[in-house]
Amino acid sequence: MSTFALTIKCRSTRGLVAAVAGYLAEQGCNITDSAQFDDLETGTFFMRMSFAPETGQALDALEAGFAAVAEPFGMDYAFHDEAARMKVIIMVSRFGHCLNDLLYRWRIGALPIDIVAVISNHMDYQKVVVNHDIPFHCIRVTKDNKPEAEARIMAVVEETEADLIVLARYMQILSDAMCRRMSGRIINIHHSFLPSFKGANPYKQAFERGVKLIGATSHYVTSDLDEGPIIEQDTIRVTHAQSAEDYVSLGRDVESQVLARAVHAHIHNRVFLNGSKTVVFPASPGSYASERMG
Repeated sequence: MSTFALTIKCRSTRGLVAAVAGYLAEQGCNITDSAQFDDLETGTFFMRMSFAPETGQALDALEAGFAAVAEPFGMDYAFHDEAARMKVIIMVSRFGHCLNDLLYRWRIGALPIDIVAVISNHMDYQKVVVNHDIPFHCIRVTKDNKPEAEARIMAVVEETEADLIVLARYMQILSDAMCRRMSGRIINIHHSFLPSFKGANPYKQAFERGVKLIGATSHYVTSDLDEGPIIEQDTIRVTHAQSAEDYVSLGRDVESQVLARAVHAHIHNRVFLNGSKTVVFPASPGSYASERMG
């Protein structure tokens, strides 16, 4: 049986949940998972429901009929087929741990996406990508050709009809224009636990400060460098006995896991932009299941 999801954002008011649940029940749908959040500071309501159309209702028909329910509440809503796969472009430079982790998770079905291209400003991972039967684009970037390079990147986005760009340690700053054009559709992994230790060598900075926790942050990209709405974060404990190089190696594992979890949340429509923050609902049962082991 197909499973669909409904995501809603609107002003908080009485009767929202009852109206949605009542409509789905009337249409022969069984709600299998539901999450909601009221932001008391802004008065904004967020909800995500997974449901199964037990009487065979089509997604288009459900969406069309829901307009009458949504209109009185001013709902910003969308219906999603949970079997549909987002088209994703991965961008990488010379650190391949996040790329390789994403490729593995994609290969075993833990990340149900269609990787339509990998873009890099170096040739280091061409063979790895091509061996996965994924198109590889080397688009070199210099201070003199950045507009042209970015135009080529956007051409790949348009040609592949990509839904999402994942910056898997892509070490180039995107222009304000591209950030605005792809707002909410570019996810980055930042190799530090924001807001501390920004810049090129955060692990070295952390080592020099003698920190006991290092971590990583995944966020949506905005024109404010490394300041976009945060999707996922994690940390790992370190000790005085470990070197700056240890910090880097341990940090790679955290980066890979945090980025994968952020992508997983986005592709399952669990992330809602809420001003400069996000609302991230828990994963539905079964959504982490893999098709195979390797």
